[in-house]
Amino acid sequence: MGMWIFPPENTGFQGEDLVAKSLARYFAVARNIKPAKFKLAQKIPADFTSNDPTETLWVEHEKRTRQFRMFEKQINSLSSCNRLPVQEKSYFDLKIELANRILQNCHFCIRNCQTNRALNQLGYCKCGSKLRLSGVFPHFGEEPELVPSGTLFAMGCTIRCRHCQNWPVSQWADRGEDFTAGALATDIDRLRLEGCRNVNLVGGEPTPWLPQWLQGFKQVKSNVPVVWNSNSYYSPETARLLAGFADVYLLDFKYGPGECAEKISDAPRYWETCTANHLEAKKNGELIVRVLVLPKHLECCTKPILNWIAENLGVETRVNLMFQYQPEWWANEIPELRRRLTPEEMDAAEELAEDAGLKNLFT
Repeated sequence: MGMWIFPPENTGFQGEDLVAKSLARYFAVARNIKPAKFKLAQKIPADFTSNDPTETLWVEHEKRTRQFRMFEKQINSLSSCNRLPVQEKSYFDLKIELANRILQNCHFCIRNCQTNRALNQLGYCKCGSKLRLSGVFPHFGEEPELVPSGTLFAMGCTIRCRHCQNWPVSQWADRGEDFTAGALATDIDRLRLEGCRNVNLVGGEPTPWLPQWLQGFKQVKSNVPVVWNSNSYYSPETARLLAGFADVYLLDFKYGPGECAEKISDAPRYWETCTANHLEAKKNGELIVRVLVLPKHLECCTKPILNWIAENLGVETRVNLMFQYQPEWWANEIPELRRRLTPEEMDAAEELAEDAGLKNLFT
């Protein structure tokens, strides 16, 4: 099948000028004008061995991250990137080494289970050593600037939303299928060849599988932007490894600073974790924020979230204000979540976004 990627000015979605501005590099990668970050990261040499202490590796990683940021500004075309040699040991290889070490004492998410997943010990997310996906296909239900999106639906999740609409995947009711790095790379290249604008790492939750993603992308031949589609509940170490890998951070911002995250999703410390990861995303890539509006949670969640985005990420940040909530899975355990949003709640949420001054809004 031939490529049918189209430029942003031909999409016809609302506020396209602001979208094109806030996601300028993503569109350039999608159109094969600029190289994806994972391609650039393989061009930067790194000085390390498998015997080095982990602390030494993190020092080297920070050094190479600074180098990557300067390098990214200098390499403005895919052709100039392709002319550079792939390094024997690269910044990208260093990420793989660090991720493999974290796998042995797992703390990819903020729970810090410390299980040895390399030996297939299971923590909260129940993810083991082999990447397991429930599906790989072009997806047309994402934000308009992302579709067609080559989605990789990973099994497992780091939180437990009582209203999860994808609970068979997040809670392992589906069986899924194991993927090697080679098989993953083959499917990613196929999705790109079929015309997908990006590769969308989602689930469930992509966070537990970061070592496997990195190993797969080491073998990817095509130039394709990486969309990190996450619940935002990941550790500072994961955030550091995502720098120079994720092109677009498609991050949920689920709850305000109160107790709602723990009550509904068993996610203590969600606000502090989520805000920190959004700030890191803005520093290291381009950002789309998803805010799912929940019944009776406008004042405690929606309002502080939208205000925080405007004040800390900027009013031109791309925000998807989502009204598609419906009771799923165990939502009936939470009284206010037993129904869908009312038209009045939707109108009120839009007014909150307007009051916050957000300009790059999608509903």
